Amino acid sequence: MKKAQIICNLGELIGKDLNLCWPILVERLKNEITRLTTVKAINTIADSTTKVELNVIFPEALPLLASFLRKNYRTLKLSSINALLSIYKNYNQCISIDELKKIVIVELPGLLSENDLHISYVALKMASLICQKHGPNLISNEILNQALLLIQSPLLQGLALEQTIEFFIFLVKHKQPGLQYQDLVMMLIKPIRDQSLSVQTINGHGAYESTNLAVHKQAFYSIAKCVAALTVTNQEEGQLVIKKFIKDIKDSKSRDSVRLLALLCLGETGKYIELSSHADLELVILDSFSSPLEEVKSAASYALGYLSLGNLQKYIPFILKEIDVNSKRQYLLFNSLKEIISYQSSQEKGLDALKPYMNDIWSVLIKHCECSEEGTRNVVAECLGKLTLLDPENLIKNLERYLESDSALARATVVTAIKFTITDQPQAIDFYLKIYLGKFLNTLRDSDINVRRVALVTFNSAAHNKPALVRDLITMSRISEEGMNVDGADVQHSTLINYLYNETKVRKELIREVEMGPFKHTVDDGLDLRKAAFETMYTLLDSCLDRIDIFEFLNHVEDGLKDHYDIKMLTYLMLVRLSSLCSNALMQRLDRLIEPLVNTCLQKVKSNAVKQEYEKTDELKRSALRAFMALLNIADAEKNPLIRDFLANIRATPELSNMFESIQRDAKDSNETISMEVN
Repeated sequence: MKKAQIICNLGELIGKDLNLCWPILVERLKNEITRLTTVKAINTIADSTTKVELNVIFPEALPLLASFLRKNYRTLKLSSINALLSIYKNYNQCISIDELKKIVIVELPGLLSENDLHISYVALKMASLICQKHGPNLISNEILNQALLLIQSPLLQGLALEQTIEFFIFLVKHKQPGLQYQDLVMMLIKPIRDQSLSVQTINGHGAYESTNLAVHKQAFYSIAKCVAALTVTNQEEGQLVIKKFIKDIKDSKSRDSVRLLALLCLGETGKYIELSSHADLELVILDSFSSPLEEVKSAASYALGYLSLGNLQKYIPFILKEIDVNSKRQYLLFNSLKEIISYQSSQEKGLDALKPYMNDIWSVLIKHCECSEEGTRNVVAECLGKLTLLDPENLIKNLERYLESDSALARATVVTAIKFTITDQPQAIDFYLKIYLGKFLNTLRDSDINVRRVALVTFNSAAHNKPALVRDLITMSRISEEGMNVDGADVQHSTLINYLYNETKVRKELIREVEMGPFKHTVDDGLDLRKAAFETMYTLLDSCLDRIDIFEFLNHVEDGLKDHYDIKMLTYLMLVRLSSLCSNALMQRLDRLIEPLVNTCLQKVKSNAVKQEYEKTDELKRSALRAFMALLNIADAEKNPLIRDFLANIRATPELSNMFESIQRDAKDSNETISMEVN
C-alpha cells in the first residue's frame, strides 16, 4: 500500500519507470496471499487524481478482479468491486465494450442482494455510471430483475435505496423501448397490483400476504419513493400516472394494497411537485382516514402532509381546521402537520415558509397538549419540538412557561417536546438549549410520575445526542457552610444526578394488586420509571463518566441486580461496560456484585411454569453469565474466592457449563471476525 501511495503522489514524476511496476502488480494479484492488498493498491491508484498508465495491466487485471466478485471472502469482493468502480470512473475510455460486458452482464447481477446492501450499493453505482455513458444496452435483464427484487426488500434503506432509485432514473432517461417511464412504473408496482390485500391478510411480521407472494410493508415505501423520483423526472407523462393513483384511491372497489401504494406514491411525489391543481385531492385523501386498515390510514396521513408542501397557503389552514372539527381524526391530522413541520425544520428557509402560519400552528398545538390520548400528545410534542427548531430564541421561552402549568399532561408534553429539539437539531440551537435544558430536566422533581418518566427519557436523549449540554448539570457542586454553591452553579442543577438515582428505587406505594378472575396479579407502576432511570445511567457511562462518582453509581447498580427482569438485564449490560471502563472500582466491589449473579444463575423455574417463563429465565442466566465473564476478564479477578467458587459451580452444573462455553465461543468468534475485518 505504501508503494501505491507513492505512485498516487509521484506517478507523473516517475514516468516510464512505472513500467517496471505493472508486471509485479499483476503477479501479486494472482497470488492468493497478496491479492487483497494488491486489489486495494489498484483501487488507490485508479482513484488518484494523478494520471498514470494503469490501463497497461487491464487485459490481465480486469478478468482477475471480475473473478474475485464470485469469492465468498467479503472483504476481497468489496475491495474488488470498489477497484472496478474506480477504474471505470477514471479509465472508462481504455475499457472495451466486450470487457465491460464480461464484468456487467456476467458478474454484477450476483452482487445485487439484500444480504449485503453495501456491496449492492457499489454494484448499482457502477451499473448506473455505465448506463449513463453507454445507455441501457449493457444492462442485462438479470441486473434489472435483481434491482426490482432488491427494491422489494424490507432491509433496503439509506444509500442503497438512493442508489437503486438513481439506477432506475438513468434507465428511464434514455427512453429506450421497453424501459420508458410507463414501462418501469408498471414493473415497480406490478408485485403489489398482482396481489390481493385485506385487513385479514396482514401477518405478524408486517408483510402483506397473498397465495403467490408476500410484499413487506417497507417495500411499499421504497417502491413509492422510486415511482415518485421517476415521476419528478418525467412530469408530463407522470400526470397520467398521478390521475391513475387518485382514481385508485377514490374507487371503492380498489384493493387495500393498491390504495396504500397510491397514497404513498402521491405523498412522495407531492414533496417535489405541486399537486393542488387536482381538484379536491385533500378530501379524497381525507376519506382514506376512515379505512379499517391502520397502514392505509397512516399512509393517508403521510400523503396529506407531503402534499401540503407544494401549497402551504391552501393546505395548512385546511389541516388546522380539520383538527378542530374532527376529534376522531386528530392523531392522523397531527401526523400530517408533523410531516410539514419536520420537512421545513430541515430546510434553510423553513422559517420563512411557515412564518405566516406560526402563531396559528402554535395555538392549535398548545391547545391539544393536554389531550387525554397519549399517542396524540406525543405527536403534538414532536410538532412543538420541531417547530421550536425554526425559531429557538422565542419558542423555547414559550415552552418553558408551560413547565409551571397546573396540568401534568401539559408539563409532560413540553418536556417531551425538548427531546425532539435535541435529537433532530442543528448546532445553532445548542446555545439556547444550554440556557434552558436544566429547567426542563429539573422536572425530575415533579410530583407526577409520568412527568418524571418523560424527564428521564429527555435526560437520556440529551446525554446520548448532546452530552456537552448535560455534563455540567450532573456535576456535584460543593456547598459552603453558608449554604451557597461554591462553584456558582444553580443548586438545583447540582443535585440532578441525585434525582436520577432516586428513581432507581423500588417504591412500595407504586405496587398494587389487580384481581383477574380467581387470580391476583401484581402491577408495579414504577417499573417504567426505573427502566428509564437505569437506561439513562447506562448512557451516562459512555458520555459523562468523568462527572460521576463511580462508587455511588455502583450502589444503584447493585440494587438493580436484585430488581425486576428488565432492570437486571440493563444492569448486566452495565457490568460488561464497566468492566472495561472502571475495572479497579469493580474489583473493590466484586463480593457485592457476584452474589446477585450467583442467585440469578441458580434460580429454579416452577414446575408448572409456561414455556415463556423458561425462555426468560434462560436468557436472564445467559446475560448474568456474560456479565460474570466480563468480571472474570478483569486482571487478578480470578484470585477472588467468590469468583473461584462461582466458576467451580458453573463447571459442576451441566446446564450452566454449556451456557458459559457457548458464550465464550461467541465472544471468541466475534473478536476474530472484528480482527479479520480490520486487517
